Amino acid sequence: MWLKKKKEDIQINLTPLIDVVFLLLIFFMVSTSFKKETKVSLELPEASGEMMDSKPNTIEVRITKAGEIYIDGKGLVNRKVETIKAAIKESSTDTKTPVIISADAQAPYQSVITVMDAAGQAGFNNLTLPTQKPQPEK
Repeated sequence: MWLKKKKEDIQINLTPLIDVVFLLLIFFMVSTSFKKETKVSLELPEASGEMMDSKPNTIEVRITKAGEIYIDGKGLVNRKVETIKAAIKESSTDTKTPVIISADAQAPYQSVITVMDAAGQAGFNNLTLPTQKPQPEK
């Protein structure tokens, strides 16, 4: 008499997989920082040479501590890219004219980036960010 052997169902043991997944989950939860950075600490470069006189064939953009933008001494109505671009184009038709961007140390850096973007969109690629002379130690 022939007896049929019952075939055992093949099962995959998921316990080690679940252990590894939980270990990874715990690792990422512990190592992740949920603190959102709100400020970036910047140290402005300091110059070691003499101050240069700005040439008459340059466009000087000044950004104040409050984020106000002045192009060749004229204040802008708003801080939109289109306004900045139009003012830069109005200052010079030659796109090879250097654009000097002088920003206050406390000025929002987004204002500097906006001015750089506007100048680039207007075709002015010669951008200069001047440095400060180091303060003498007392």
